[in-house]
Amino acid sequence: MNQGIPKATSNGPARKTGRYVLITPARNEAAFIELTLKSMAAQTVKPLKWVIVSDGSTDGTDEIVTRYAATNDWIELLRMPERKERNFAGKVHAFNAGYARVKELEFDLVGNLDGDISFEADFFAFLLEKFADNPRLGLGGTAFTEGKQRYDYRFTSVEHVSGQCQIFRRECFEEIGGYVPQKGGGIDVVVVLKARMKGWQTRTFPEKTFVHHRQMGTAKHGAVMAKFKDGEKDYALGTHPLWEIFRWVYQMKNPPYVAGACALLTGYLVSMIRRRERSVSQELMNFRRREQMTRLRAKFGMKKVVSEDKRCAEMVPVVSGCGNERGARNS
Repeated sequence: MNQGIPKATSNGPARKTGRYVLITPARNEAAFIELTLKSMAAQTVKPLKWVIVSDGSTDGTDEIVTRYAATNDWIELLRMPERKERNFAGKVHAFNAGYARVKELEFDLVGNLDGDISFEADFFAFLLEKFADNPRLGLGGTAFTEGKQRYDYRFTSVEHVSGQCQIFRRECFEEIGGYVPQKGGGIDVVVVLKARMKGWQTRTFPEKTFVHHRQMGTAKHGAVMAKFKDGEKDYALGTHPLWEIFRWVYQMKNPPYVAGACALLTGYLVSMIRRRERSVSQELMNFRRREQMTRLRAKFGMKKVVSEDKRCAEMVPVVSGCGNERGARNS
């Protein structure tokens, strides 16, 4: 399908470009969603359709979106019933409701766009060109900033695409089965892994950025508790124990520093001790751990990395039972 996506010219965006649609699950985003709406209204290449799914919002989100939809016919507000519980499964259900509104349209790319980000006017023209240049690119996005900090890709691979803005080639999205509801979160991680398992390339392009106006994980919890939840999520998504220890050390240099690092590792260890259920298959967990060990070996020059069928205690005495863990259950 990318043959219908010619490159932009030096004089500006191409006259013809990839047809893309966007879906935004939004729950009580009145504080930030107008920034996203303004950013989209200013785009040099606008979407075929942008469905904003109000997931039971009660704070005025709907009124703000309705005001912009009145003057932009490519914006559509879809209202979901109110729900008491806030979880990541709800976000997937909202996204899927939005996708049902666009799936009969002819488009090349589909994007999941959060309602608390903002970006420059050429943001999507830039991403469309990246997909045009590389027919194997299945999932793409850009770097982002939160507050005064730019997301640090020295430890996180540019092959990961952050969930606030994920753009899929349609074939890739449909091949991996889209987003799958997971109450504990990590839906953005799972789709990236699935895309690579299917042979697609995934890429964050750090030369372009967007601004994320709400700190990740703090919509429901404080900063320290958010790190504890991150540790729980890392375990649920099959993170290798050795990788988690490196992440624990790395977290100490970022807010909330030692408290955040301890909360992160505690969340992981509590989940391990309680043998909580994994939210990914054994195949996906093994794939992720192989990637993590390959990256650690490349970054730190490690000559020996524990394989999936050996005990982690060889290198990580504090954590035992990695690989095919007794008690790890597939989703």
